[in-house]
Amino acid sequence: LPDSGPIPTKPNPSPLPGYAAHLRSTPFGWPVLPGWCVWVEPADDNPAPQAWELPWIRRWQEAVAGALSSWTAELPIRLVDDPNAAQVRVWRRNPPLAIEASGRSRASHGRSLLRLLAVERHRGDWRLEPSIDVLIGPGQRAAALQATALHELGHAFGLWGHSDDQRDAMAGAPGAVPVLQLTPRDRATLRWLRGQPNRFGEPPPEAGVGPQSPGDTHSSSAP
Repeated sequence: LPDSGPIPTKPNPSPLPGYAAHLRSTPFGWPVLPGWCVWVEPADDNPAPQAWELPWIRRWQEAVAGALSSWTAELPIRLVDDPNAAQVRVWRRNPPLAIEASGRSRASHGRSLLRLLAVERHRGDWRLEPSIDVLIGPGQRAAALQATALHELGHAFGLWGHSDDQRDAMAGAPGAVPVLQLTPRDRATLRWLRGQPNRFGEPPPEAGVGPQSPGDTHSSSAP
């Protein structure tokens, strides 16, 4: 028989972009929405802050605003005044101590807590949504604050996992220099995530939805 050339083979599947292989899903798919409503704790929250607290609060708000601007360039995000209207709520408070598997407690400057809820956004119109509380402690330098906010908001917007590269905003362990902007790997991973199927935004299952998540809570590794 004449030589017909090499036998064609199936190409290997394309590797996942960025650190997508390290992300965790939920029983209802990847916890992402087409757009997000975000509430940020205001400066004049009750009780009213003391005068010495105001510079710390202003620095916290500026850091959160800077982090949000990075994500807004990649996602439809709308700031709202009512925390009940938001899927993501950002709180100015220190996270409680995390208990490791060894039983040791560990402090962190930021943490994101995810629940899966059935929400009635309009009368009789129930939808399945991710609901996230982001806790960011105010007692950090300005750059560290913004890096923590950037990282924790990444979890809130669906990146429930960590990069193994310290140059990424979603690195599992921070490097010597705070990361204040998303990297190409962060953006590529987010774009891949937003293209994956899920059931969020649809009517909830008849069994009901409670506090479920990839581990129920996520703690950042910010020192």
